[in-house]
Amino acid sequence: KTLRNFKIKIIWTDRGYLLSKIPFQENSIIVNFYTQNHGKCSGIIYGATSKKVKSYLQKGNELYLEHHSKNNNALGYFKVEIIKPRTSEFFSDKKKLSCIVSFLELIKILTVDGEKNSNIYNLIDNFYLILNNKNWKTDYIYWELKLLKYIGFDLDIKEFCKYEIFKNDKRYYIETSSKKLTVPNFLIDDIIEDISDKDIFDSLTLLNEYMKKNIFIPNNINFPSSRYNFINYFK
Repeated sequence: KTLRNFKIKIIWTDRGYLLSKIPFQENSIIVNFYTQNHGKCSGIIYGATSKKVKSYLQKGNELYLEHHSKNNNALGYFKVEIIKPRTSEFFSDKKKLSCIVSFLELIKILTVDGEKNSNIYNLIDNFYLILNNKNWKTDYIYWELKLLKYIGFDLDIKEFCKYEIFKNDKRYYIETSSKKLTVPNFLIDDIIEDISDKDIFDSLTLLNEYMKKNIFIPNNINFPSSRYNFINYFK
């Protein structure tokens, strides 16, 4: 065989979280995973409409992956087995389910293909633990701040915010060229009791504006609608 016709079959195994899936041909799908040792990876799952395989492929589930590819540049294919069906635990809670959809989209958009990042993988692991906490909404805000840090955007809210006194209480805010954004007190004073849905809404809105300004707009990326859907639960 000539070197030109010589083909190497690359096979690796890993574990990963299913971020997204789209139909491909009659019985297959193209999937996107965030893996423990290979970062974000795409590929095809053949026969994905079979009853057995389809039951695994709920977005957010953790799966064992076997990846096959002709070369590093070709779109490979996956064979999968379920490790843990994470998302189904929260089907009865629309707010948490919306949070899962939103966070998966953020991971997909904000991470780099093929770049291993153990911090982010462990953060995904921790996300599902957070959802079972009493103060999960507050914990999730801190979770997003960690995600931003791990992708290179370490937002120090205390450094940028100002405050004003209203009826003997401090009210924190960040002023941009076009608007004044409320900063909930718990993000500055580290108080985690009596946090309202409005505090969560204001926190998520603040992070929205930061991500738009520093990530989405400079890179000409559309802001995910799933994020707005999640935020709307706290209005």
